[in-house]
Amino acid sequence: MTTRLLSIGTAVPSARLAQTETRDFLASQPGVDRLTARLIGAAFDQSAIDTRYSVVGAAGARSAVFVDERDRLRAPTTGERNAVYRAEAPPLFAAAAREAIAGSGFTAAEITHVVTASCTGFFAPGPDFLLVRELGIPPTAERYHLGFMGCAAAFPALRTATRMSEARPGAVVLVVCAELCSIHIRSSRDPEQIVASAVFGDGAAAAVVASAEPRTTGPVLEFGEFTTAVTAEGEEDMDWTIGDSGFEMRLTARVPRIIGREIADAVGGMLGEGADPLAEIDDWAVHPGGRSVLDRVQAALGLPDAALAHSRAVLRDYGNMSSATILFILRRILHDDSLGDGARVAGICFGPGLTVETALFTRRDAVGAGA
Repeated sequence: MTTRLLSIGTAVPSARLAQTETRDFLASQPGVDRLTARLIGAAFDQSAIDTRYSVVGAAGARSAVFVDERDRLRAPTTGERNAVYRAEAPPLFAAAAREAIAGSGFTAAEITHVVTASCTGFFAPGPDFLLVRELGIPPTAERYHLGFMGCAAAFPALRTATRMSEARPGAVVLVVCAELCSIHIRSSRDPEQIVASAVFGDGAAAAVVASAEPRTTGPVLEFGEFTTAVTAEGEEDMDWTIGDSGFEMRLTARVPRIIGREIADAVGGMLGEGADPLAEIDDWAVHPGGRSVLDRVQAALGLPDAALAHSRAVLRDYGNMSSATILFILRRILHDDSLGDGARVAGICFGPGLTVETALFTRRDAVGAGA
């Protein structure tokens, strides 16, 4: 019995924000002095991001919850921000899920399990419940939600899906990650908050994982091993807490350095001690926490530019969408025709802790009926 990732669907809000526009908007806020304006300019201009997507809206059509009539940022309460999440997140969960199901060869009525992940809002009954109700998934489907695991949550969600599939032959598991990072935006002089404002965006991604005989005629990803590692330091350098005016993200300048220093050990745990990453792996899906994170990973592992091309492309076009981001990258790899049958793919995500989640995949050409 082989468990496979059959398809990936993605969805983003309609408002596409140019990085330069968002930079200028934040730099124009009341109370931003010359030093803060320079910090904002540097963070945005060095981000390697061109565009991001946001439920807050584009210039001229921004949500009144967040921006007043003079284009100044408001300071909504956590409850007001979460109300936006409650209204805007479910359609993104559903859109990504529908696309993934449509590409899987299965129907919503055949889904046996639902696993959702998110860290930017909460409500109950949650997105897992709404997916069952709105997509026509059987109400008997088992449902699980992973909350507040940050940017690394997609791999624990996929790992959970594979364990379910292995335990129940014939299972068809829907995994959906959705994040609305932009609803926690705020005007700040804090360099760490400025960096967060420069890199995070909104988006959703879904995958169908199954031990059932595949029906899709497209390429699939077969699962290898998952590993989890915790760096020796960094617990206070990346964290995510609930404040009175939204969720507060701390992302210090030490994070890329810690990752760069310890990523080789994490990859050694994934591939086995003494393994050569360049010889063992054909392509890489690395969570783009920011440009500096990708730079440090590439330098530490001695990877060529082509190895992180998909990761950098997603960062450029979407920014960091927290848990959904790695699935955007895997979707590009899944549909990359330059990768042949049997290509090995290494996935790496980073979350609070610092936690390093890894996964190995093998890309296969069409294996379903009629392939």
